[in-house]
Amino acid sequence: MGTTRSYDPTSALVVVDVQNDFADPDGGLYVTGGEEVVDAVNEEIAAARSAGAPVLYTQDWHPETTPHFEKDGGTWPVHCVAGTWGAELHPNLDVPEDATIVRKGVDGGDGYSGFSVRDPVSGEESATELGKHLEEAGAERLVVVGLAGDVCVAATAHDAKELGYEVEVPLATTRMVELEPGDGERTVERLRAAGVAVTTA
Repeated sequence: MGTTRSYDPTSALVVVDVQNDFADPDGGLYVTGGEEVVDAVNEEIAAARSAGAPVLYTQDWHPETTPHFEKDGGTWPVHCVAGTWGAELHPNLDVPEDATIVRKGVDGGDGYSGFSVRDPVSGEESATELGKHLEEAGAERLVVVGLAGDVCVAATAHDAKELGYEVEVPLATTRMVELEPGDGERTVERLRAAGVAVTTA
């Protein structure tokens, strides 16, 4: 495939939720084609690391009971429960031993964006560690990849744009869950309207 993106030390790659429950057909919330993004994401990781750009990972990490889950009154089937196979990062994903991994949804919140979690009852939002890590790294431009494109990738990209970053989402590195038909196309339109570069190369 070959990445056409250029990275430098002021860029950062944010790898969103490439976990078994999303990227494996046996996963609890399998995103169709999710396993297909792993190689493309690994190419981005290699390109970023060779250019000295930081690579950060996010990981859904839910308790067994949370209003985020359909069984507890929420939207989603049970997925990425802390410590389970489904919550593990995909085994073929390139994750160095010293990787920075930001876990979200730990306290039962909706962890859509890598930058924030929201209490599903009160709606109150709080920041994750991602913004702090990027600030410390001096990042100005973010490439956001992973799963799912119309949920956590989109939420992360929107938040990044609001925080003042230049943001790119390469479509080859994500797949859409499409709760409703057309969600993927609508997501791309909203991202582009927000100033996010959604690229097809």
